[in-house]
Amino acid sequence: MKNKLLFLIIFIFILLVGVKNSLFIVTEGRQAIITEFGKPVGDPITTAGLHFKKPFVQETRFVDKRILTWDGYPNQIPTKDKKYIKVDTTARWRIVDTLKFIQTVRNESGAQGRLDTIIDGATRDVISNHNLVEAVRNTNNILKVVAEKNSLLKIKKAKGEEFLEEELSLDIATIAVGREELSILIRDSAQVEATKMGIKIIDVQLRRISYERSVEVKVYERMISERKKIAQKIRSYGQGERAKIEGRLDKDLKRIESTAYRKAQEIRGRAEAKATSIYAKSLNQGPKFYEFERTLQAYRRSLSKKMNFILSSDSDYLKYLKTFK
Repeated sequence: MKNKLLFLIIFIFILLVGVKNSLFIVTEGRQAIITEFGKPVGDPITTAGLHFKKPFVQETRFVDKRILTWDGYPNQIPTKDKKYIKVDTTARWRIVDTLKFIQTVRNESGAQGRLDTIIDGATRDVISNHNLVEAVRNTNNILKVVAEKNSLLKIKKAKGEEFLEEELSLDIATIAVGREELSILIRDSAQVEATKMGIKIIDVQLRRISYERSVEVKVYERMISERKKIAQKIRSYGQGERAKIEGRLDKDLKRIESTAYRKAQEIRGRAEAKATSIYAKSLNQGPKFYEFERTLQAYRRSLSKKMNFILSSDSDYLKYLKTFK
C-alpha cells in the first residue's frame, strides 16, 4: 500500500514537472522559436498566448519583435571635399527572421555589436563620397531666399533708401543629394548585411554633425569676425543717425531762436515807435513844461554838494536857479 502511494506521488510530481516544462507563454511584443537539442524546429511563434512544446527535449528562445533602437558613437570622417567632421548616427531596427537572427547573432546584444560595425561602416562610406554640404542641407531653398533678399536690397539701393543689411554672397553650393537622401543611402547600404542576420533596418538618421575640434575653432573665429563686422556697421549707422538728429535739432533750435528774436525786435520796435509818438504828442502840448522838466533832470544829475561850477551870469544853465532866489 505504501509502495503504491509513493509511486502515485512520484507519478504526479513527474506529470506536473512535465506539464510545466511543456507549457510556455509568449507575451505581446515578443516572439519565440523552439529548439530541440540546440537545433531550431518549426516556424517562429509570433502570436501572444499559451503554447506547447515537448518537455525536457525542447527549449524556447525568446526575441523581441518590437522596433528597437541603435545608437552609434560619434566618428571622425573626412568628406569628399576634405573637411573632417564628427558624425553621430542613430537607427531603428527590428527582427524579421527569428530563425536567421538566432543562428547568426543569437541575441540582441550580439545584434547591437554587429550593427555597430555595419552601420558605422556604411555611414563612413556614404559621407566620405559626398561633400559636406550634402550632409548639412536637404534642399536648395536657401539659394532662392538669398536671391530674393539681394533683389530687395538692390531695389532699396536704387530708390536711395538706407538699410543696414548687406547683400548675401551667392557663393553657396548647390546640393544634389541632401541629408535625408544620405540617410536613405546609409540605410540601404547597411541593409545588405543586416538581411543576412534576419534584421530589417527601418531608418538611419544623422543625429549630429560637427566639425573636428581644430576646424571648429577656426569656424567660430570666422563667425565672431563676421558678427563684429556687422556690429561695427550697425554702430556706424547709429552714429550717423545720431549726427543727423543732432544736426536737425541744432537747425530747429537756431530757427526758433531767430524767429523769436525777430518777433521780439518787431514788438520792441512797435512799442518804441508808439512811445515816441506819445512822447512827441506830449511835447507838442506843453513845450515849456517839457523844457522845465528836462532842466530839473539836468540839475538832479549834475548838482552835488562836492561839486563846484564856474558859470557866467548869463548862462542858460542858471536860467531857473535865478528864478528861485
